[in-house]
Amino acid sequence: MTRVACAQLDVVFNDPKANADSAVQTLRDCKSQGVDLIVFPECFLTGYCVSNRGAAEEIALQLSPTPPHALAAIWEECRSLGIFAVVGFAQLEGQNLYNSAALIDPNNELKVYQKTHLPELGFDKFATPGSQLPVFETDLGKIGILVCFDLRIPEAARTLALKGAELIVLPTNWPEGAHAGPNFMAAARAGENRVFVATCNRVGTENGFTFIGQSGIYDVTGTTLAKANGGRQSLGATNEESQSLGTIGPLGATEEIITADIDLSIARIKRNIVRPGEFETEMFATRQPSLYTVITE
Repeated sequence: MTRVACAQLDVVFNDPKANADSAVQTLRDCKSQGVDLIVFPECFLTGYCVSNRGAAEEIALQLSPTPPHALAAIWEECRSLGIFAVVGFAQLEGQNLYNSAALIDPNNELKVYQKTHLPELGFDKFATPGSQLPVFETDLGKIGILVCFDLRIPEAARTLALKGAELIVLPTNWPEGAHAGPNFMAAARAGENRVFVATCNRVGTENGFTFIGQSGIYDVTGTTLAKANGGRQSLGATNEESQSLGTIGPLGATEEIITADIDLSIARIKRNIVRPGEFETEMFATRQPSLYTVITE
């Protein structure tokens, strides 16, 4: 059994150290609650809401030749505690900007996913799309990462599931107007692929944008296991074991940590059995890829 947490927190714009300090304390709090993997929001270390290329470059972090101090501090804490984390940040690599998320494995090297589907919003307006949809093998299981708008493209989650992902984590910055993600799409991606999905949004206001919270953890049927109680259009379904940090943000969204215990081995079973021998369905074996060629034409 794996205990997953989503840390629905506010972000200090362009202050990686302050955000890293917040992450380190959250890691310690979560470790005391038996958490194995904690997910932080999109661009958590850096902030996201910029209006020009210069501002985007100013907040972006470079991983080479060595990870920046803020990311290194979180990595060191993960090693010390023996806990996994996924942390979002704006990245500068050569001449390109990327919206990235680091998978911090306490036992292995840093792994980085670069957002592949970009909206015309904030930092993403100036970023380069990533070119890979990797699945990372860890001691916990097989983990895929998507970031925010990636969720809107069903082929992205399906690709990760076909590659064997058992858990898809989604650091996100859902602002006002993005309620479809937490209310419908996250659960749909879990159910249509029979994978666990953990989404972590932020709260607060940044450079004119207000974020709605509503982080959630979903099982392989799309059932809500935990849901942060934030935003005007929340479906409710707050996890009884959620740890609220108590900070009231805009629209009633709160800084909150939600947790759920999941058995990743269940995600390897792609057969739904409603009534044995009478009502059973195969999620992947019944696919007919020859009918879907228009998707890649």
